[in-house]
Amino acid sequence: MVARGLLGVNLNIVLIAILLGGFLGGQLLSRLGLPSLLGMILVGIALGGAGINLLNANIVESLDGLRAIAVMVILMKAGLGLDHEKLRQQGSVAIRLGILPGLCEMFVVAALAVWLFNFNWLTGLLLGSILGAESPAVIVPAMLKLKTQGWGVKKGIPDAILTGSALSDAVLLLVFSLLLNVLAQSSDTTLNWLAIAQIPIQAVLQITLGAIIGWLTAKALIYLLTAQKLTQTALQDALIVACVALGLILIAEQIPYFSGYLAVMSVGFFIAQLNPPLARHLRSSFNNLWAIAAITLFVLLGASIQLNTLENNLLPSIILLALSLLFGRSTGWWLSTLGSNWTKREKLFLLPGNSAKATVQAAIGAIPLSMGLEHGDIILAISALSILVTAPLGAWAIPLTAPRLLTKNEVDPTKINHLQNTIFLAAIDTSPLSIEVLKKTADLSRRSNASVIVLHVINHPESENLAQLKKITAQHLRDIPYRWLSPTGTIPEAIIEIAQSQQVTAIVIGKQGFGQQLLMGSVSQTVLETSPIPVTVVAAH
Repeated sequence: MVARGLLGVNLNIVLIAILLGGFLGGQLLSRLGLPSLLGMILVGIALGGAGINLLNANIVESLDGLRAIAVMVILMKAGLGLDHEKLRQQGSVAIRLGILPGLCEMFVVAALAVWLFNFNWLTGLLLGSILGAESPAVIVPAMLKLKTQGWGVKKGIPDAILTGSALSDAVLLLVFSLLLNVLAQSSDTTLNWLAIAQIPIQAVLQITLGAIIGWLTAKALIYLLTAQKLTQTALQDALIVACVALGLILIAEQIPYFSGYLAVMSVGFFIAQLNPPLARHLRSSFNNLWAIAAITLFVLLGASIQLNTLENNLLPSIILLALSLLFGRSTGWWLSTLGSNWTKREKLFLLPGNSAKATVQAAIGAIPLSMGLEHGDIILAISALSILVTAPLGAWAIPLTAPRLLTKNEVDPTKINHLQNTIFLAAIDTSPLSIEVLKKTADLSRRSNASVIVLHVINHPESENLAQLKKITAQHLRDIPYRWLSPTGTIPEAIIEIAQSQQVTAIVIGKQGFGQQLLMGSVSQTVLETSPIPVTVVAAH
C-alpha cells in the first residue's frame, strides 16, 4: 500500500524527507556549533513553498496533527520536570512571568504596528498577541537541560521560566482568539472594547479550569496505571499518558473553556508530585519521544514560513521586533522580578532564556491571512521573521549565557531526567570468576542501557593470555558497547584511578581472583575500602 495525500503526493516519501532530512540538517548545524533546530527549520524551508515545494501548504495542513503531537510531548516534558518546592519559593515570580512580559510586549507591538504599518489598534493588539507568546519547543528542553546541570536550581529559576512560559502562552492564545473573533464578526468599536474588557475574567477561568482538569486527569492516570496495573511496561505507560494528553489538547480546541496547553502541563506536574516513580519512567520515555517530535515540529515549522512575504516589510519588521523586545518584554521582566531574590545577573538571563518564539507563531501566524483580515500578509511576514531570528538565537544563547549569569547548585536526582551516561567498569583477571563478573556486568548494563569498560591490569606480562580473555569478553558483552583497557601497574590503584578518570558509575569486581586470594587483604577488599565510587562484588559460586 502506498499512502497518498493531497495533490497525489506520496506521504511515505514526505515522512522520510521530514525525519531523515530534519535529522541530518540538525546534525550538520550542531557539528558546526549552531543550534540543531536551525538546521531542521532550514530543511523545512527547503522542502516547503520557498524550496522544492514537497511540503506545500496543503500537505503541511494535513500533517498538522503531527505538530500537535510534538507540542503535547514538549508540554508533558515541561510538567514532569517542574519542581513543586522551587515553584512555591518563586511562585509570585513565575505567575508574573506568565502575565507581564507577554502583555507588555503585546502593547508595545501594537503601538509600533500602528506607527510603522498603519494598523488600527485592534489589529496591532492581534499581532502583539502572536509575537508575545514564547516557544515551549525552544524553552522547555533548554530549561530542563539547565536543571540537570544545576544552573539556577537553588532559586528555581528554570522552573519559574518554564511555568511562566506555559502561563504566558495560555493567556496570549486566549487574547488572540478573542481578538480574532472581534475583528472577524464586528466593526462596532464599543462592542470590541467591551469584549476585550472580558479577557482577564476569561483568562483566569481558562487557566483555573486547565489546572483542575490536569489534576483530575493525573489522578485518574495514576489510578489506572499503578493501582489497576493497566499496563506492564514503561513504554505502555507513556503511550496511555500521551494519548490522554493529546486528547486534552484536541478537546480544548473544540470546547475552548479551558487551556489545553496548561492542562497537559498540569498532568505532568501532578503526576510528578503524586507518584514520583511513575514520573521517573515517563520522563525517560517522553525524552525519547522528543527526539522524533522535535524533528517533526521544526521541519513543519520551517515549511510554514513564507519567505516571499518578508521582502517588502523586512526593515520595519526588524525594527518592530527589536523595539518590542527592548521596551516591551524587558519592562515585563523587570516588573516580574521586582522584589525577588534574583540578582542582576540572574534577571539578565531572562533576555536569552525567555525570548524565543517558534511554536505558537507557526501555529497561528497565518490565521489572520486565511480569514481575510486586513494586514494578514504583514502579520504572517513578521511572525515568520520572529521565528527565523529568535528561535535559533535563543537555542544558542541559553546554554552559552547560563554558566556566566547563573549559579551552579546541587541537583536533586529525583526530579530530573539524567543526561549522564551510565558506565560500568568490569575488573577481570584470568581466573574463572571473571566470567561471573562479565555476566553480572552485562546484566546490569542491559537493565540500565549502559556501556562498559573492561579493565584487565597486567602485573605479570609473561603469563598473560590476553587473546583468550578478549574472546570471553566479546562473547558475554556482544550486545553491549564496551572498551577494553589493559594497563600495567598495581591492580587496586589502577582500578580506582581509571574508574575516576573515566567517570564510571560503578565498579564490578570478583570476591576471589587475582591469584584466588581471599576477600580479606585481597584486591577486592582494597578496592572496597578505598574507592569513592560504588563497588559491586561478585562472589564465586
